[in-house]
Amino acid sequence: MSITGKINNTLNKWMKASGPDPDVVISSRIRLARNLMEVPFPNYASDKEAKRVIDKVESLLEEEDNDFGLKLLDLEKIPVLEKEVMVEKHLISPEHAEPGQHKAMLLTDDESVSIMINEEDHIRSQILFSGLQLEEAWELGDQVDDYLESKLNFAFSEEYGYLTTCPTNAGTGMRASVMVHLPALNLSNQINDVLRAISQLGLAVRGLYGEGTEALGNIYQISNQVTLGPSEEEIIENLQGVIKQIINQERNARKRLMKQNKVELTDRIYRSYGVLKYSRKISSKEAMKLLSDVKLGVDLGIINDVSASIFNELMVLISPPALQRLTGKDLNSSQRDEKRANLIRKRIREK
Repeated sequence: MSITGKINNTLNKWMKASGPDPDVVISSRIRLARNLMEVPFPNYASDKEAKRVIDKVESLLEEEDNDFGLKLLDLEKIPVLEKEVMVEKHLISPEHAEPGQHKAMLLTDDESVSIMINEEDHIRSQILFSGLQLEEAWELGDQVDDYLESKLNFAFSEEYGYLTTCPTNAGTGMRASVMVHLPALNLSNQINDVLRAISQLGLAVRGLYGEGTEALGNIYQISNQVTLGPSEEEIIENLQGVIKQIINQERNARKRLMKQNKVELTDRIYRSYGVLKYSRKISSKEAMKLLSDVKLGVDLGIINDVSASIFNELMVLISPPALQRLTGKDLNSSQRDEKRANLIRKRIREK
């Protein structure tokens, strides 16, 4: 297969930046945590009991009303590199990619629905859409959840809602999150005030790969913290309202930068574009920083010869596992930096 074919094979829907507000919002995600009533939760389940969870889920795929096109993947049989690419694409958590028995996932062909089996909870359904589409993601997530609940006996309490391994997920078991790109708020030194305000509203802010990770490329994940009490619709309404305010603040910060510091901003963007266009070796951290500048330039209309979706695509494609998957061999750090620079040069020249 050609390198272009391999790249297209690696891309999924959220990476193609086709959703609403793509200048600021990269993706929207709904995650639902569920456990089976008759099986001990994963942290107490034996190997035999964990296998029983997979068997129960697998039996659903044989049902005639499995309309979602879900396919079971046994993670024990998937190469480490493939699992690492799944992490980069946010299909599974880094913990679920670790070696271990009886770990599996259900996945649709377009990768908009992924369900981790025997992660922290027995079942963690995830719907991932491009742009700001929380309501649409919840609509699909609710349908998938209803289907699973019609076939499986979920652990549920009238008082506490859905029961989960970690008490902080009990209730709805829902974590709604939005991945945003906030370069102008960073450049204008407003980001800390914004993040502080978000925390005071009961929302959590995480880096690119979730809790405890760094905000590479000015990317932040914002999600609800409270799952017990409010309904799913109230959680989404609250988060969506905050995200719309953040979108406005980021766009206003971009306008101010263009009005007050246009030469400095344009110079920064073109310098970053130049380095990406001609460099022969580049680290992933430097690449993410420069790609953030180029995306800002594209969204502001300063750069017109680069595809708007390039940032989302390269965010995944330049990671070490994705590069090794594309080249089909193990690469050391120096070789990866060289391949990364080659890939970026090629992709940013394609319109």
